[in-house]
Amino acid sequence: MIVLGIETSCDETAASVVGPDGVLSDVVHTQGVHEEYGGVVPELAGRAHADKVVTTVQAALSRAGIERPDAVAATAGPGLIGAVLVGLCFGKSLAAGWRVPFIGVNHLEGHLLSAMLEPDGPEFPFLSLVVSGGHTSLYLARALGEYTVLGETVDDAAGEAFDKVARMLDLGYPGGPAVDRLALTGNARAVELPRPQPKVKPPKTPSGHQGTRALDMSFSGLKTAVRAQLNHASPPDICASFQQAVVDVLTNRVQRAAKQTGVRSVTMAGGVAANSQLRAAMMGLDLDVRLPPKSRCTDNAAMIAHAGRLRLMEGERHGLDRAARAQWTPGA
Repeated sequence: MIVLGIETSCDETAASVVGPDGVLSDVVHTQGVHEEYGGVVPELAGRAHADKVVTTVQAALSRAGIERPDAVAATAGPGLIGAVLVGLCFGKSLAAGWRVPFIGVNHLEGHLLSAMLEPDGPEFPFLSLVVSGGHTSLYLARALGEYTVLGETVDDAAGEAFDKVARMLDLGYPGGPAVDRLALTGNARAVELPRPQPKVKPPKTPSGHQGTRALDMSFSGLKTAVRAQLNHASPPDICASFQQAVVDVLTNRVQRAAKQTGVRSVTMAGGVAANSQLRAAMMGLDLDVRLPPKSRCTDNAAMIAHAGRLRLMEGERHGLDRAARAQWTPGA
């Protein structure tokens, strides 16, 4: 089965074609319109997606050498709802016009499963760290659609903290790559910063707030600690020390999760998974770590086509009334 995937959840307009032999094409257009604002502006993102989605899909089909796929998969959430709707509606229209099956894909499930696209990708069960500007979660993936959240951030996502620290230092947007580059020339021991550990709290109600787990994370306090050091250390040293703190927190949770579950197979995805120091630290763990290439860590449509294809191969289909969802836990 050859599947066209469409991704428009944030500020990348992406289309990809994935078949039995892997990725046939993968086209990503990153929106530059948000740079002057220091972050993604939802209304501008939606308009930019509407402007680029047709040509991006055409490019993906052309590069794959096909005129029509066997099915269409599109991100249905979570994400900026206006942005999600652009790709979701266009994907449904294509499926209806071509009279092929359609499936709406969870963006986070796409990330979670993205390493399986690689020839040496993990097999179930495995741990998956999804870490980006909007999400930082650690999952236990037992099988397709069977995911347990072992830990997640209780405040800022790791990528959000990178962007905010970059803004403090006037490094531009997106902040993650800028901090990563500047950290290469800094001393990670120059600035003493915390490695936050949220206090474990039981659920407030049996069916309500889930409380705080031992593997949950917090990055808001780390960001505040960086602000207090702005006049006391050089930007390279601040970047190196901040980045080291984030890496320490993330790898600590992965190691503890492996010990807790007995699962030693680990993967990682999301924009922060492209960070050079984090990738090196993960590969240095005494675990079976399989990482996707950097190009598949950031938002892309290959992961959407792949996740959709897996579900389509199991007989799952969605109607054209499939709704967009701003929030959506994988497997729910």
